[in-house]
Amino acid sequence: MHKKSLKKFLRDRRDRTDPRTVGMSRPAGSGRRAPGLSQHQVDELIGQPINTCYLLENGRNHNPSDDLLRAVARLYRLTEDEWVLLYRYAREEEPPRHLYPETGYQVPAAWQAALDGIQHMAYMGDAAWNVIAHNKNWASMFPSGQIPENTLRWMCLSDEARTVLTDWEHQWAPRVLPQLRGALAARRDPTLQQLEADVLADPVAGPLYEAPGVTLHPDGDERPLNHATHGPGWVTMCSATPESAKGARLMILVFNKEKRSGPRTPLRSPAHTPPGTA
Repeated sequence: MHKKSLKKFLRDRRDRTDPRTVGMSRPAGSGRRAPGLSQHQVDELIGQPINTCYLLENGRNHNPSDDLLRAVARLYRLTEDEWVLLYRYAREEEPPRHLYPETGYQVPAAWQAALDGIQHMAYMGDAAWNVIAHNKNWASMFPSGQIPENTLRWMCLSDEARTVLTDWEHQWAPRVLPQLRGALAARRDPTLQQLEADVLADPVAGPLYEAPGVTLHPDGDERPLNHATHGPGWVTMCSATPESAKGARLMILVFNKEKRSGPRTPLRSPAHTPPGTA
């Protein structure tokens, strides 16, 4: 626990929260530094015993629960970045879940220009794999000329995908389908729930979905692909998450006519010394 940083952070956010915006009156007394909530008001608003806020702010709650931190974060209307910071200060770890349900379903408009500037196939999907934006190179991959509304649904169930994604049953499905399980474990998203039901009802995808498999992301994978314009080849996938939209995903697909053999060499800063090797 980072007590000093935690105290400063929480007091600042409490002082910024106008009591009138949460149905409270301003606390009386001249000792208040700012016209924000009192600690007792915070306790009342989040339904916790007296002194809960005091103990949290002063680092005397050495293992604050996720529920407590989440209640305080929502009361103070923290951003997702502030939520991560609060968790790091209070628990010295990353939060297991995002703070708001809508996080991961929209990205800044500037991403379209960024995608247009990428020479490889590239697209942006939201937390449920719905396509938000893409470039022309990615659009050229599909024989039908139709951009899928949801890339995960397309990969799991589309007849077109089972032609474009070469050796779909062995090279793609065992790595794609586990991502659906992992996504549902993180979010109760109606789009993903319906997709799971449809996958289970599919005579080919259903049994493959039930098979063991652990894949949460495709970053760095190289798989065979039958490109509508360039023909058979191999695609290396690079994935990343926008800082402003946790859960959304940028995908860059690097197409090559030949498979790149040999082990993948990681990129690393020359100044970096891995822990334990010094």
